[in-house]
Amino acid sequence: MSGESKDDFPWWLLVAGGLGLWFVWQIVSRDLYVQVLGTLSKGIWITVFVTLVGFALACLGGLGLAVASLSRFLVLRQVARFYIEIVRGVPILVLLLYVAFVMAPAMVAGWNWVLDGLGLEPIRTRDFSLMWRAIIALTIGYSAFIAEVFRAGLQSIDRGQVEAAEALGLGPWQRFRHIVFPQAFRRILPPLGNDFVAMIKDSSLVSVLGVADVTQMGKVTAAGNFRYFETYNVVAFIYLVMTIGLSLLLRRLERKLRSRYPG
Repeated sequence: MSGESKDDFPWWLLVAGGLGLWFVWQIVSRDLYVQVLGTLSKGIWITVFVTLVGFALACLGGLGLAVASLSRFLVLRQVARFYIEIVRGVPILVLLLYVAFVMAPAMVAGWNWVLDGLGLEPIRTRDFSLMWRAIIALTIGYSAFIAEVFRAGLQSIDRGQVEAAEALGLGPWQRFRHIVFPQAFRRILPPLGNDFVAMIKDSSLVSVLGVADVTQMGKVTAAGNFRYFETYNVVAFIYLVMTIGLSLLLRRLERKLRSRYPG
């Protein structure tokens, strides 16, 4: 039998917590670490914002793609499958560069064409924030992966429950909202949480665009003080706090949902 027993003591967490406390002591007791952390803290909010907004938009897009891929209309199914398979085959880093330097200028040109027709002042490509280009790229990339998570969850619901809801007179939207999605959500929460943690880590790639996230601030700090060991220790520590903390929160939520809605 695989998996973690509920009676297993989390020794790994105890060791990680001990190392974390030791590192916190190093930070508060050494001026260099305090200085580095103060600089990097400016990038934490950018990382959190990019991750939260990108993941929320990716979930909406992924849910729409999943519903389209299960549609009774052939065109919708094929378009959704085309998007999912193509986007999943492109590395996130390549997608970031493509959106930032190919798609964004094309979007600005299209928007200016509309503005020109309305007699309004055009905008410049540089006015399109690099941070929002990064968010769009993460949204496009992760929506394809999340679509497969939603699709698997929706397909896992027993067809008999849907037919029973139809017999009760519930419409398609009511069946989806009250019967299908609540059950599917409990089942997709673990893989969805994994994607959320993965996006936190992949958000570090936005530093290649010069977005002032934790990784970019770490690169700038290390280039200025030449203390790479201390600087990247703090960078790694910040990401570990965010990812491990989120993983523990998601596990707790998963257990609570399982105990409240068994089966």
